[in-house]
Amino acid sequence: MGKHRKLNKGQLRRVRANQQKRLQQNDLEQELDDASLGGTESGVIISRFGQHAIVATDDQQPIRCNIRRAIESLVCGDEVVWRRFTGQSANTEQGVIEAVQERRSLLSRPDYYDGVKPVAANIDQILIITSVLPAFSAQIIDRYLVACEDIDITPVIVLNKADLLDDVEPEQRQEIADALAMYQAIGYQVLSVSAKTSGGLDDIQAVLKDHVSIVVGQSGVGKSSLVNALLPDIDADVGDVSSNSGLGQHTTTVATRYALPSDGFLIDSPGIREFALWHLDETRVAWCFIDFRPFLGLCKFRDCKHQPQDPGCALQQAVEAGDLHSLRLYNFHRIIESMATSKPSRAIPRGSKK
Repeated sequence: MGKHRKLNKGQLRRVRANQQKRLQQNDLEQELDDASLGGTESGVIISRFGQHAIVATDDQQPIRCNIRRAIESLVCGDEVVWRRFTGQSANTEQGVIEAVQERRSLLSRPDYYDGVKPVAANIDQILIITSVLPAFSAQIIDRYLVACEDIDITPVIVLNKADLLDDVEPEQRQEIADALAMYQAIGYQVLSVSAKTSGGLDDIQAVLKDHVSIVVGQSGVGKSSLVNALLPDIDADVGDVSSNSGLGQHTTTVATRYALPSDGFLIDSPGIREFALWHLDETRVAWCFIDFRPFLGLCKFRDCKHQPQDPGCALQQAVEAGDLHSLRLYNFHRIIESMATSKPSRAIPRGSKK
């Protein structure tokens, strides 16, 4: 009889989590079968915590609910059908989520262990938050822009901590200004704000009005500080930038949806230091660089990698002619390189679609 292969730490973690989930769900289903439930109501997920979620009712009241076992995926922003407990419940839950409505959009994040994980649903605008500190990175912005273009959701680039611009070296200040001007020339909306001094907040409020928006960005760029400045009553956790690594400290742990005074909604998402794109293939990533599109398909060779040594490369020729910014092509190649090194061996990239 052959030896059983020893499970690694990640596999053991998932096995134990699944066992615990099954035990909890069995107890939950028995309780729900015995509970007296009212009629169906509509709502939207404010946030999810394991097998429970906070639902905003039609009048924006938060209700804590259990989640039916048949629901395979549930994230912040999902529109749901739920039922209220009418009898006495021993737990703190006030209802149960019965079904999830079809999503109009979905922002997902690749995870090394768990594949592509959904972050938030039914959003129509993504605020890409960057900042002077930690170090401004056009490459990280481009990763988020690719993610936005892939799911066809409008991005808005927001430079936070603009009050620190006078404190950085002139070369760094010029680098930031040039990059932001580049994105504006491509056609993206760019805003400069300071959560600390409240500068530019009126511009942000105008952009958020009547939209469902989500804030994303690497840890430490001040997402939670910006959310607090826009919604001072919520008091989102704020973390400092590490003096050792220069990187931000994670503060927000789950995506949470907040109602805005301007008839819109804002989702604060967990901070991440790098937005992986290994779930896409190279041709899809190139198509998601919108300034590449006029030149795609014009290269001399079909399998062109758009490197300087590739003869007849339309993208390289566009850079030389001044029709394409060299930084964008540089960032594209760095993204493609990182996709190859960070992709799990079991992962299968999503195919090209146009």
